[in-house]
Amino acid sequence: MVKVAVAGASGYTGVELLRLLVGHPQVEICAVTSRQHEGVQVNKVFPSLNGFCDLVCEPLDVAAIAKKADLVFTALPHQSAMAVVPGFLAAGCRVVDLSADYRLNDQAVYEHWYQPHTSPELFSEAIYGLPERYRESIKTARLVANPGCYPTSVILALAPLLEQQLVDARSLIIDSKSGASGAGRGLKEGSLFCEVNDGFKAYGVGNHRHTPEIEQELSQVAGFEVCINFTPHLLPVNRGILSTCYATLLKGQSAAELLAFYQQRYADEPFVRVLPEGELPNIAYVRGTNFCDIGLVVDARTGRVIVVSVIDNLVKGAAGQALHNMNLMYGFNETHGLGIVPTFP
Repeated sequence: MVKVAVAGASGYTGVELLRLLVGHPQVEICAVTSRQHEGVQVNKVFPSLNGFCDLVCEPLDVAAIAKKADLVFTALPHQSAMAVVPGFLAAGCRVVDLSADYRLNDQAVYEHWYQPHTSPELFSEAIYGLPERYRESIKTARLVANPGCYPTSVILALAPLLEQQLVDARSLIIDSKSGASGAGRGLKEGSLFCEVNDGFKAYGVGNHRHTPEIEQELSQVAGFEVCINFTPHLLPVNRGILSTCYATLLKGQSAAELLAFYQQRYADEPFVRVLPEGELPNIAYVRGTNFCDIGLVVDARTGRVIVVSVIDNLVKGAAGQALHNMNLMYGFNETHGLGIVPTFP
């Protein structure tokens, strides 16, 4: 059994981690932390956990948590994570960090989009935790930087095209929509029910912090610097991300030819489902799961391919992908704790 701790257990990602971990056959949850709910049983914070987890929320004491845990999930905001991750590593724990603090390879880029970094020496060690691309490196990692939710949906949608140089990488336009849980559980005016319900808006236009992460990973695939237009939107739903990605084809393939390639590329990936020609994904069909569904259309008139991908932002976009990474790090079956059928309706 692997003993795991969840640092930052009282957010949406934290409770999603606990929901998945309690069903994992080779995991013991040994500690949960919450500054806001210190001393309170986590099932009192989240009654959905009644009968599954009744641990008391502790303060985030690195030394105390490290004595109990083999691996720590740091489900903390950026900047908060970098304050504790080096201590956990020094104490011998492995870490899956769900913040943005170790996703970028370049300190200057990170500090341009976020804030000064206090442990940039770990950038070279952190493995970007997208199993579909970095599976072998994740297996031996001490520190895994769990990808962002938008980047996960976009990279899985576009990487096959860039790998085979089938599209003009200068033509990429990405239009993404996310449920309100992507903004976190903290009280924010823009996330209030009356602000979100019956509304639909773009935000972070031209300057969303996931832009450099998407560009970094697509550049790794393409083998040269890729620059994108990325526009996120807020949907009046609880969870889910739908990304529509546009690119100019270089060789004029048909949708059937491209789908055959996608199906071959992801044939051995347990959590990527490529839809048949004529079908496009819907966030309703991945809710609560670690699946990424992908479909595409070729617009022969414009010479462009439109790739649509959907994920649950709290699972494949956060907690589920973190659990997948842990399974790889410890040699478990990749689907342990994640064999969930989507809820519908």
